[in-house]
Amino acid sequence: MSAPAPSPLAIVDAEPLPRQDEVLTDAALAFVAELHRQFTPRRDELLARRGERRAEIARTSTLDFLPETAAIRADDSWKVASAPAALNDRRVEITGPTDRKMTINALNSGAKVWLADFEDASAPTWENVVLGQLNLIDAYTRSIDFTDPKSGKSYALRPADELATVVTRPRGWHLNERHLQLDGTPVPGALVDFGLYFFHNAQRLIDLGKGPYFYLPKTESHLEARLWNDIFVFAQDYVGIPQGTVRATVLIETITAAYEMEEILYELRDHASGLNAGRWDYLFSIVKNFRDGGSKFVLPDRNAVTMTAPFMRAYTELLVRTCHKRGAHAIGGMAAFIPSRRDAEVNKVAFEKVKADKDREANDGFDGSWVAHPDLVPIAMASFDAVLGEKPNQKERLREDVAVAAGDLIAIDTLDAKPTYEGLRNAVAVGIRYIEAWLRGMGAVAIFNLMEDAATAEISRSQIWQWINADVVFENGKHATAELAREVAAEELAAIRAEIGEEAFTSGKWQQAHDLLLQVSLDQDYADFLTLPAYEQLG
Repeated sequence: MSAPAPSPLAIVDAEPLPRQDEVLTDAALAFVAELHRQFTPRRDELLARRGERRAEIARTSTLDFLPETAAIRADDSWKVASAPAALNDRRVEITGPTDRKMTINALNSGAKVWLADFEDASAPTWENVVLGQLNLIDAYTRSIDFTDPKSGKSYALRPADELATVVTRPRGWHLNERHLQLDGTPVPGALVDFGLYFFHNAQRLIDLGKGPYFYLPKTESHLEARLWNDIFVFAQDYVGIPQGTVRATVLIETITAAYEMEEILYELRDHASGLNAGRWDYLFSIVKNFRDGGSKFVLPDRNAVTMTAPFMRAYTELLVRTCHKRGAHAIGGMAAFIPSRRDAEVNKVAFEKVKADKDREANDGFDGSWVAHPDLVPIAMASFDAVLGEKPNQKERLREDVAVAAGDLIAIDTLDAKPTYEGLRNAVAVGIRYIEAWLRGMGAVAIFNLMEDAATAEISRSQIWQWINADVVFENGKHATAELAREVAAEELAAIRAEIGEEAFTSGKWQQAHDLLLQVSLDQDYADFLTLPAYEQLG
């Protein structure tokens, strides 16, 4: 390549950050600008298509497998590319944002893979976007270290052969990056996160015996997967690395994508490495798409919807069968528990639940699973070791016994559980606490011994919205109304103020978080993503 001209991208409303010139080089920004020129128009068309699909679901209250792609599903001959060595054994994956301490701890965690997250576990402040990239560059050059200013504890990387393989998750297609613009138009956050990471690290990762590996979030159709595939082809040619070097794992975390799993793998087949069962966003997507479908689509409290619910079981079993039929990895869901330093009994009960969940996934045929905390790595590892032994995965288990009909995936009314008043209170409590931290730039937050991210806030506010609009009556006789939600939110805000004290309360963003939660929970015009109005308020 010839020397790049100065980038046409403008950096807008952003204070200079330490060492930002190492990330925001002219060459890297020229690459991001080219991605934006080539692919943002298609991104925009696909976002419009999402709206059309949602309107169709509102009319019909149903979904089905696509008739126009039946031939792809029926053709048994195609498979995805075989896994590279660094991604062949994925039995435990840890997730988390790309701050400096997490980068070191996740790489050192003993997990096989770290999902380095620019998406739901990261609030997209400009600082998080740019310094997160810098932390990954420093990790690959082994120039990263960290000393906790509070404890004085120092963190450093273990030897290279003990580190997790990194799979980076860019933002979803719906989010823009307002600080990077071309002719006044913001660049999609996904292209910023992908572009900067790929440009700086693709060759460096190849030299380390790995490669540029990605998790693709919030995908709603195989056409969105096709867009990503075209981006990968373009990017590999642009920097001069072999086609097929990029590998992508797609999160099946929308209800529409659950009906297009084979097609998604087909579109990405030269770059695909697997699918993942993303539980909270999946439930959020069901509520969002079927929110006006009547009582048969009303979900109970989020914690009452376990992975053994019939419609969730249909989803996970179809995912395993689809992946293994096509030679891809099937990755299970999140164990979100955060161990308590104070309560051994809480830990004991939670660890038993985590073990049961991971045992079920391993026995169902999953090749690996997610945890949110390093202490859960050994528990999940033991579950998969017991089934896999020395094998890297169990793709040979084809699960041909699985037969899932279209209606099984949306049979919400097979659940006996109903929404409860305590469920409403919990949704409000989690929502306010999470949004407050997010507005301060934190995307992964421990709340009530669970690691919460944007997906859990989405399910919280969506359930409040759904219960009110479906006129749910709770077990104590109270009706779900906007007035009741405001009452509970006011009580929760007062309880937080009493708990943390006046000084901490006023220095935080509690009132703002309370108001935003009520806005996205009560507005009749349902916001597609909580993070869209929240981003307008993010520093």
